[in-house]
Amino acid sequence: MNSISANLNIMIKASEKASKSLIRDFGEIENLQVSMKGPSDFVTNADKKVEKILIDELSKAKKNYSILSEESGYIKNNDEDNIWIIDPIDGTTNLFHGIPHFCICIALKSYEVITTGLIFDPIKDEMFYAEKNNGSYLNNKRIRVSKKKNLNECLFASNGKKYKNVQLANRNSGSAALDMAYVASGRYDGFFQENLNLWDIAPGILLIEEAGGIINKADIKKINDIEVITSNPSINEKMLKILDKF
Repeated sequence: MNSISANLNIMIKASEKASKSLIRDFGEIENLQVSMKGPSDFVTNADKKVEKILIDELSKAKKNYSILSEESGYIKNNDEDNIWIIDPIDGTTNLFHGIPHFCICIALKSYEVITTGLIFDPIKDEMFYAEKNNGSYLNNKRIRVSKKKNLNECLFASNGKKYKNVQLANRNSGSAALDMAYVASGRYDGFFQENLNLWDIAPGILLIEEAGGIINKADIKKINDIEVITSNPSINEKMLKILDKF
């Protein structure tokens, strides 16, 4: 196993523990109690259970770190320079409909820099993780962005209204975090989307950077309404020329 930091080890163990509850709930979709948070944004008991486990485990290991979580918001602790950023389930709508494409997201933001990121897909047992200046990995195997140079051969991930008419082959999987993990691992060649939240994208930004990709736009000083544009280096300028029209 490649050498990892104590903080990443904490994140891995927390996500593995939380995933057990999530896998059980996925197997019993019909028993989930669902409330509406938005037109297509479901909050389930699974969200709340996963979040509690993650917060409990992360706080137990680093009790002074502050926390920013999708469901609970900002939890201020003594250390405000180190912040755990949590999305208990990215892809909740997929989960609710029995689609096995969702993930647990954790990132550590230290002094305004994302230093550690993890995206765990418990159903496929795929754990993507990265640390600043230490590369990106999928289940302990080093990953890199794709090397494609021809836009006609590329596949992009996107969602939202702004880029709906872009003439590029793109997919909407229902999980922005996994979309970014797939860019980092070379499955997708780029990703562009607006109106995202920090917990959706924080680990993915680091994964892509450490896998050799280019982040053109992603303001991590914001919490909401963030736009992200990213791709492999070979097609970046060509992609930007198309997206600049929108």
